Order: sequence, then C-alpha cells, then structure tokens
Amino acid sequence: MSCCHPHRPAHHDAGGSPPPAGEPAGGGSGPHLVETVDIPAGVFAMGDAFDEGYRTDGETPVHEVELSAFSIDATTVTNAAFASFVAATGHRTDAEIFGGSAVFHTYATAPGEPVPGTPWWLAVDGASWRRPAGPGSVVDGLADHPVVHVSHRDAQAYCAWAGRALPTEAQWEYAARGGLHGARFPWGDEPPTADDPRCNIFRGDFPNEPTDRVGTTPVRMFEPNGHGLYQCAGNVWEWCADTFSARYYRVSDRTDPTGPGRGSARVLRGGSHLCHDSYCHRYRVAARSHNTPESTASNIGFRTVGPPVG
Repeated sequence: MSCCHPHRPAHHDAGGSPPPAGEPAGGGSGPHLVETVDIPAGVFAMGDAFDEGYRTDGETPVHEVELSAFSIDATTVTNAAFASFVAATGHRTDAEIFGGSAVFHTYATAPGEPVPGTPWWLAVDGASWRRPAGPGSVVDGLADHPVVHVSHRDAQAYCAWAGRALPTEAQWEYAARGGLHGARFPWGDEPPTADDPRCNIFRGDFPNEPTDRVGTTPVRMFEPNGHGLYQCAGNVWEWCADTFSARYYRVSDRTDPTGPGRGSARVLRGGSHLCHDSYCHRYRVAARSHNTPESTASNIGFRTVGPPVG
C-alpha cells in the first residue's frame, strides 16, 4: 500500500549521516507561528469502529484511552512557519542532505527514477521543502500550504526549537475526532463527494487520471472539526511521536499511551492528497500508517503539541 508515502530510495543516502533523531538544529527557543487549540482531558474509544481498515495496519481492537489535557496545532506546520525555523537555525533537512526526495509523478518538475513497485512515485534529485515539486519549483505563493519533504528528524528538530513536540498517536486521534464518538471522518460518517469534498484527496482514476488538481492546498481550505482542527483528513500525512507496531492496540496503556517501546518505523496519521478509496483508504480518522524516520515525500508534513495554553 505504498501509494501513501514511499520509503526513501537508498541511492539518495549519499550526503553523510544526519544528526540523531530529536537533536535540535540550533539553540534557543523560536516563535511557533501556528495557531494552537487547547484539548481538554478526556476518555475516548481509539481505533476503527467499522473494522474496515487494512489488517496489517493494526487499527483494532477498539480500546478505551484516557488522555491528559494538551494543546495541538490547528493546522499542520506551514511553509511560512518552517521557513522561520530554518532562517533562525540554518537547519538542513534530510531531503537536502540526501540530495532529493520522492515526488508524485503528475506534478514532478524534473525526471526521476520510479520507486520500485510504485512507479507513480519518482525519486527526484533536488526535491526538498524549498522545491516541493523538484528543481524549478518554489514555495513562493505557498506560505499557507503545509511544509512537505520533512523527515521525522526534521519535524523533531523544529519541535525542539519551538518548544513543542510531535503528538502521540493517541493525542492525534483524540484531537482529530473533534469530539465525535467512533466516527469515520473528522466531520462524521458520510464520505466526501465531488459536490461536498470536505478534504483534499485524489479525485479520478488513481494514479494516472486525476479529474481535479493534485497537490497540497492551503491548510485552512476546508471546514475545521469540532475542536477547531483543520485538515485532519487528506492534504498531507502527519508524523507522530510513536514507533509503529500493528499489534500495539492489543497491549496499549489506557492512560496517556506513548506507543510501543521498541521499533524503528514511525507512525503517520491523517492521509494525504493522494489517498483514494481504490488503493489507500487511509484518510479515515482511525487509519494508521508508518514509514522509516528518514523518509521524505511530497505528501508528508506534521503538526505539533504542547501543554495547554489556557
């Protein structure tokens, strides 16, 4: 199911070793230029109440989780916010260090090597957060779009600078549900339609015949959920703090779970603009995915959490 987000092509790992995960790129604490929303403490049923997810993703069993209060970004971190971080710290992203990243074929601005098994993904030299579609593309005019081509390490580095953290998987799902119990999507159970799109996902015949534009949209383009969070379905995948295990829900802690203590792959949540019912039906609020922490792509971003503000 790697339509969602490809693993980093090995031949791009040519620029030296990046710093350890979580190590900040620069000292000090910078301004976090993303609106945050306070989420009250509470209990919710975590997991796929419809039992319609992929078995290998481990979306069941549904289990009760109790969370302490926290704050979470109303939107994913934008290009504008990430640019502020880079300007202050000089951080070089993994895509820049490795020399390129994965770009979806319909909007790549340069040729690339097809990723084995998923030829709609191209390993494009020079693609990065600054050049999201590849060489020749820019983020000018995309200040309010989500930053992409960021690895788990890049997201952690931003968090360390901004005094924030990546959400746990439980925090992400609790906030994304917007107060709806057991719903399929952040807005309820009804799927998006052409007349009422509700979220940014692939429309048309995946992967070669889109009937609408393909790519990211501004982070506030669609209506927020009940907690005031935007685009918890579609647009870009969002890194979480947890390592991934398909069996974790069977043994998860009930109170403030932080994921399995072992493993290397990291959880991704929310789906992206490339999700499609025919292949990657992961823009549901309970859907889980994962990738290696150094992987980057044109549909991977993040949002952050912290202590309650109010």
